[in-house]
Amino acid sequence: MFIDTHSHLFYPNFNGELDEVIQSAAKVGVEKIIVPATDLASCAQVIQLVEKYPQVYGTVGIHPHDSREWNDAIIGELENLTKHPKIVAIGEIGLDYYYDFSPKEKQMEALHAQIKLALKLDLPVVIHNRDADEDILSIMNQYSKQGLRGQLHCFNSSIKHALEFIKMGFFISFTGNITFKKADHLREVAASVSLEHLLLETDSPFMTPVPFRGKRNDPSNIPLIAQMLSELHNVSVEDIARITSYNVFKLFGIGSKPKTSFTYQIGNSLYINVTNRCNADCFFCDHKGDAVISGYNLKMSKNEEPNAGLYINEIGDPLKYKEIVFCGYGEPTIRWDVVKEIAVYVKNNGGRTRLNTNGHGSFINKRNITPEMKDLIDTVSISLNAVNKERYAEIMKVQPELFNEMLNFAVESRKYANNVILSIVDIEEDKLEDAKKLVTELGLEFRARHYF
Repeated sequence: MFIDTHSHLFYPNFNGELDEVIQSAAKVGVEKIIVPATDLASCAQVIQLVEKYPQVYGTVGIHPHDSREWNDAIIGELENLTKHPKIVAIGEIGLDYYYDFSPKEKQMEALHAQIKLALKLDLPVVIHNRDADEDILSIMNQYSKQGLRGQLHCFNSSIKHALEFIKMGFFISFTGNITFKKADHLREVAASVSLEHLLLETDSPFMTPVPFRGKRNDPSNIPLIAQMLSELHNVSVEDIARITSYNVFKLFGIGSKPKTSFTYQIGNSLYINVTNRCNADCFFCDHKGDAVISGYNLKMSKNEEPNAGLYINEIGDPLKYKEIVFCGYGEPTIRWDVVKEIAVYVKNNGGRTRLNTNGHGSFINKRNITPEMKDLIDTVSISLNAVNKERYAEIMKVQPELFNEMLNFAVESRKYANNVILSIVDIEEDKLEDAKKLVTELGLEFRARHYF
């Protein structure tokens, strides 16, 4: 399922054709559409649209182009409009310094007032930004500390700005502009933003993607944008649809949280969600929170953990996948016997296996489990996380002694697995070289993982 998070269906060039436009979108999998207003007149049109079409949701707000006549009374009108259950955000609001349609001071006044309304109502914002990067960044930084969340729509800024917005918890969306021939810089930005922070949008009737550039844009072109993102991130279009739809649920509350997945496919690999339990509690891990990754819900209690047979049935033919990966929001070696039983099945049927672990398996099982990997585990990927035991303990909330335990586990694993990788999240970039040196001296492979 695709969701177009930004489509101005109230524009005159859709008149008389909306039924057909929405039906055409549904035929290609666009099942929900968010229509953002730009002034009070379009706010009224948005309300009409959300009431007529079950799959349409809306936002209300005053666009910077229309803020020249801003006054405080407008806030009351917008707040009243938000009482409609299908109004999911305040927007489209922001700053536009490219055109001179509204004075900057009026744009600023309208933006601040509408952000405060969003905070009051606990609604996200939909942000328009053109040639106002530094001001938008400063304002979003100010209000994000108060809990503001939102979408930077039709993103056209730098990678640096994108990462700053993501650190604040905002989502980013690209339109058909990422398909344009001369938009290499935008494709570079889009490839650098983690899928967990991306949304899909057309910005209809504008920004029509290639090969239809020059024609009126509409929500049925969302798959073209999803296809480009899938190529940039080396995942399937289905991955893009699933992940971005869950992102819409997180931001706008449209849809629902998916059911628990015990196995889940990303790209050509199948992942085995063995447990949510872990002996560590890394500050960047969400195993105690929603436990959703790439649009898959991995949340389960100890009582919900399946036996090996369920996983084996869901795997089917392991040759369908590049590898079978033991990885969820938990430490798989806590259920080491289940991991081994599944691995026996995979290897007996010609498949490849990878164990993603914190390296505490022998400590957890009170014995050296690395010899048991022989002929069962092809690759072991271990979270290094730090280059000394003090920082390791701080990040993972474990005893400092487990740092050496993890390193010993890595060295021992190399005797029985074909490949051992130690990885570190690139939060502390100044530590990457030290980490690489440590891993290289152990004769193992090093990898940096992106946090954002």
